[in-house]
Amino acid sequence: MVGPPRPQFVLFGSSIVQLSFSNGGWGATLADIYARKADILVRGYYGWNSRRAVQVLDQVFPKDAAVQPSLVIAYFGGNDSMGPHSSGLGPHVPLPEYIENMRVIARHLQSLSDSTRIIFLSCPPVNEEKVREITSEYLSKLVRTNELCRQYSDACVELCQEMGLKVVDLFTAFQKRDNWMNTCFTDGVHLSAEGSNIVVEEILKVLKNAEWKPCLHWKSIPTEFSEDSPYDLVTADGKGTLNPSEWTFHREIQWK
Repeated sequence: MVGPPRPQFVLFGSSIVQLSFSNGGWGATLADIYARKADILVRGYYGWNSRRAVQVLDQVFPKDAAVQPSLVIAYFGGNDSMGPHSSGLGPHVPLPEYIENMRVIARHLQSLSDSTRIIFLSCPPVNEEKVREITSEYLSKLVRTNELCRQYSDACVELCQEMGLKVVDLFTAFQKRDNWMNTCFTDGVHLSAEGSNIVVEEILKVLKNAEWKPCLHWKSIPTEFSEDSPYDLVTADGKGTLNPSEWTFHREIQWK
């Protein structure tokens, strides 16, 4: 642990989380936006489903940890929603079990501390044609369709509404973007920079509008060591300083 201590944001989920620092990923973008404000920690596991996630909750999020996260952004559903394989193997999790697993995850995260906030990400759509092009013979027996994605996304949203949790409906958000099937994915499933930008935009909307105290939107978190320095540039009016490390004009425009 290095100091000074900052709020910790933990990204917990499957490959969309593990790869969130690749290809202009949403995790990397959040880390940039929250530079000198919060630490972004990635706990992503390629190929995992909610069934595996509930088995490691105590290891990833121990209840007796000295420091608990200020925010957990959790995503499972893409692998769960794949159709069952004829062998009985594969990542598929029946919808009722998926719902219960997500409930267990939510309750565990809620138990960490009174100040730990939670955002669930629902299952995004996929480019079915692209998925079929790149799928191996074994995986071709695993069904991945937007109808299944929709069912699991709707279930996640409904569960969050029931439990009073914040949720980002990625299935709907992606399809609002023009030409989303060709611009939002690298392989029909995993996210391109454009797809990741949608995730960031939706997360920031939640953080800005949530009535959480303290507010976790990036504009509301103090910048670490932000006091004036004799090495700062003086503004044109001479009334303040400009610290180059705090130039956020690009974020002001893009990340409201």
